[in-house]
Amino acid sequence: TRPRPRSLATADIATHTLRPGMPDEEEAFLLILPAAVRGGRVSELCGRLQAAGLRLASLRLVRPGADLAGEHYKPSEADDSFVASVRELAPGPAVATLWRGTGALAAAAAAVGGDSGAELPPSAAEASRLRVLWLSPTDIVDGRGATANFPAPDRTGEKYYITTAINYANGLPHMGHAYEGVCADVIARYHRAYGREVFFLTGADEHGQKISDTAAAQGIRPIELCDRAVAGFRALNAKLGVSNDFYVRTTSPAHKAACQALWRRAVESGDVYLGSYEGWYNVREETFVTETEAQASEYKDPVSGVPLQKMQESSYMFKMAKYHEQVEAHIRSHPEFIQPESRRNEILDRLKEPLRDLSVSRTTFSWGVPVPGPPPPDGLSHVMYVWLDALTNYLTALGYPDTEAAHFRTFWPASLHVVGKDILRFHAIYWPAFLMAAGLPLPKRLFAHGWWMNEGEKMSKSVGNVVDPVALVQRYGPDPVRHFLLSDVTFGADGDFSEKKLVESSNAKLANELGNLAYRTLSFTQKQCGGAVPAPDAFSEDDLQLLAEAAALLPQLRTHVDSMALHRYSQGVSGLASAANRYIDVQAPWALKKSDPARMRTVLYVLIEVLRHLALYSQPVTPRIGAALLEQLGVPEGGGRSFAAVGEGSALQPGQPLPPPRIVFQRIEEADEAEGGGEAPPPAAALTAALTAAEEAALVAEVGAAGERVRSLKASGAGSEEVGGAVATLLELKARLPPDHELNAKPAKKKKSKAAKA
Repeated sequence: TRPRPRSLATADIATHTLRPGMPDEEEAFLLILPAAVRGGRVSELCGRLQAAGLRLASLRLVRPGADLAGEHYKPSEADDSFVASVRELAPGPAVATLWRGTGALAAAAAAVGGDSGAELPPSAAEASRLRVLWLSPTDIVDGRGATANFPAPDRTGEKYYITTAINYANGLPHMGHAYEGVCADVIARYHRAYGREVFFLTGADEHGQKISDTAAAQGIRPIELCDRAVAGFRALNAKLGVSNDFYVRTTSPAHKAACQALWRRAVESGDVYLGSYEGWYNVREETFVTETEAQASEYKDPVSGVPLQKMQESSYMFKMAKYHEQVEAHIRSHPEFIQPESRRNEILDRLKEPLRDLSVSRTTFSWGVPVPGPPPPDGLSHVMYVWLDALTNYLTALGYPDTEAAHFRTFWPASLHVVGKDILRFHAIYWPAFLMAAGLPLPKRLFAHGWWMNEGEKMSKSVGNVVDPVALVQRYGPDPVRHFLLSDVTFGADGDFSEKKLVESSNAKLANELGNLAYRTLSFTQKQCGGAVPAPDAFSEDDLQLLAEAAALLPQLRTHVDSMALHRYSQGVSGLASAANRYIDVQAPWALKKSDPARMRTVLYVLIEVLRHLALYSQPVTPRIGAALLEQLGVPEGGGRSFAAVGEGSALQPGQPLPPPRIVFQRIEEADEAEGGGEAPPPAAALTAALTAAEEAALVAEVGAAGERVRSLKASGAGSEEVGGAVATLLELKARLPPDHELNAKPAKKKKSKAAKA
């Protein structure tokens, strides 16, 4: 095992995993200040508390300052002078200790109170008010407060259900589809890394007047239009590395059964009656428009400019007005239900006007889920309103109407619905009302993201200003696109797309900041340390500070994800990479190989350990780069790649072999030489695919088999739904191959002979 830091050598105190205390015990937090740590007083100060009969629960190095009194803690009732003393701590490492025992607070104050080398909450009352700033057992387990270097909380057994809005299947994928899928995927991967059981859902919305009209205009059946669109959506997800657990289609028999069951529950609640609807309808958005809204938009769709339709038809009505007060009360009493706050305020503003009963069936077209039950008195065939149909998909995927199904019992209510801001009202008003009518719990949280703009206008198929995400991924690979989408715009706000910024960001953050750092470190280690993890000597304060910063990043990233500040996740990882680059430039291990080889090995060990943390943290946003870097570090798949491996407990062992180094991300432009004593990376292609030769050969075989199945189904005259599913599978498999693979090359168009032309 590697030696302990010299600055703590006199402490002789083991680091313990936090264990629950006895019911009558108290907890006391003691922060040993940097000057006392440097003076070797850790053992003395801890010895006083041990002599007072207290038991050490945990001891860790921390980098104080922002970690202990950051902007998101803001203890309004705290003693100002006490908080100020925390903020003014020197930036060097301190030691955070947590003690347990009967009368722990008083005993700790008596043992070290007034000692300039330590800080305690000034009183039991202040300690109670400072539970977030200072440590309590709950804060440690949850990863809050000053827990930056305490063990990562164990999330094994927790459940998390996340969904995207399902994509409307009347056209090709656009950047909005890519953005929403990637954002939800980052959240899903993050929670999986914490050990949670995650169910991630996406899918296709395949009914409605717009699809019916589009298919008719193209001279095909609606299902053929949907099959084509679904194949495109699924291929895009595969190219982007979207790791959904289930793909729901609203044309499936299971979904129709779920919709009809939800309808029957609403009927049983007395919330559906036969009436009629007269008013404006926006076909592009598949939504009813009030006269006030129609006037405000000059009776046109605000995005495409297509005129609204005036309609009058017999319709089943849902008693939306009945649920106005209940929906509003839920939103007001659960501030976390709708985020960001600006969107929550928009919904509350909308609810200042009385809700009208909602038309939930259509009779002027038949492409939808048939309304169940006996024939209505009007003698017409009704299909469900497309939004009632579409929203039910979140239940379909869990086995509804079987509320005893394993997935339904495990995952409902949903943890998070990720949706675009333009469809928030359907999720924030209609969906809760439908669920209330059915007697089902409401989802825990909705988050409405912004739009991607192109030169200031929303990207839209109707406008024709979309950026093709498939072409973008084929050109640059999935990780650069994912990184740009997550880091370039505040999550929840609108963003303006720029391919130039994508290239610049990828080169600066992925190639230079991370890729070059990894190659400089690992290539130098390969030559100077025999291709194995070096054994470190005593750590300096700079070493300890960087190691503490690496482990301290996890609770900060947790705060960013929990608060839906996804853009700050990438920024946090980038900040750690920048700190590591500053460290390697200052420590200059290449200059130490002759003058102080022991120090050189220590510096390289610290860098390798920080790279391990960077790889762990990178996995949600740039999974291929993260996996490639972990492979470079010899970390096998499994628990060593989860967030449970954050911290020194899972550190690489000295002498552990390291694979030959390869650049984990090549510059998009021609690769530059590595800086500062490293070597130029090999000219091999970037590891965007992260496939071994064996994996690629197996995948090629799968593609061949899938292609043969498509040909066989077509030859046998199979139905379009079955053929469409086989085509989608083929496209998903091909998307996993490198973009330049021969199977992804477009076949050359055959030129017609002159005779044929004649």
